[in-house]
Amino acid sequence: MAVPASKKPLLLSFLWFGLFVAAASAGSFYDSFDITWGDGRADVYESGQLLTCTLDKVSGSGFQSKKEYLYGKIDMKLKLVAGNSAGTVTAYYLSSKGATWDEIDFEFLGNVTGQPYTIHTNVFTGGKGDREMQFRLWFDPTADFHTYTVHWNPLNIIFLVDGIPIRVFKNNEKNGVAYPTSQPMKIYSSLWEADDWATQGGRVKTDWSNAPFRAHYRNFDDKSSCSRTSNLTWVTCDGNKNSWMWTTLNNHQIGQMNWVQKEFLIYNYCTDYKRFPQGFAKECYL
Repeated sequence: MAVPASKKPLLLSFLWFGLFVAAASAGSFYDSFDITWGDGRADVYESGQLLTCTLDKVSGSGFQSKKEYLYGKIDMKLKLVAGNSAGTVTAYYLSSKGATWDEIDFEFLGNVTGQPYTIHTNVFTGGKGDREMQFRLWFDPTADFHTYTVHWNPLNIIFLVDGIPIRVFKNNEKNGVAYPTSQPMKIYSSLWEADDWATQGGRVKTDWSNAPFRAHYRNFDDKSSCSRTSNLTWVTCDGNKNSWMWTTLNNHQIGQMNWVQKEFLIYNYCTDYKRFPQGFAKECYL
């Protein structure tokens, strides 16, 4: 996917309690996830190969990974809510726990029939976010499954859609910008109602006559990752054996990202003078 940067001649020592292993699974949703809420509105089908979340007027639904991850290239195919999806949000993200959590977000904001979805991305470090970038898509995300990827390594976080990078958040710790390096994260996904803000700033509300709403998931792949399966011991993750650990965008991918941001970017926290009159976040100037 991306070109390896210079590999560093060291073992990445993850100094946390827990057993971290190189993940090697791209299998059943039964094996990889637990349905955590929704009272039966989320379920797994096709012998574990398809997961569906449902939203009705009573409740949405969601699930989370059995593992925690500290760096990884995480792929998931999603087919979003079709038709009039105004007011609905399909969230797909990684997050740690606690008051100073880290988080890497994809959120898909529904719209009225015929109007485009918005992809909302964000990065939280130490419990602080406010790093939103939003995009339209160059295809209909409800007509078929498309792959959404978080590629998180010590150098950068790359957000990709069908292998095309749309955003990069670089590790600029040396310049005083916080970066998620120490808190293992689980994968979470859910379908829920947020019509107070999700569609056209909350001006368009959910039409419950279209319920139930459904989002579908396939082809989860975490084989390029380091994951925790228990809290038993201290271990290391060998960065020299995992090229994904040191990848950044090559020139072709930078060109792809520039195209996406020129044609489909609709909001960037680094250019919102009204919201941040005292100045932008430090990384915006780097």
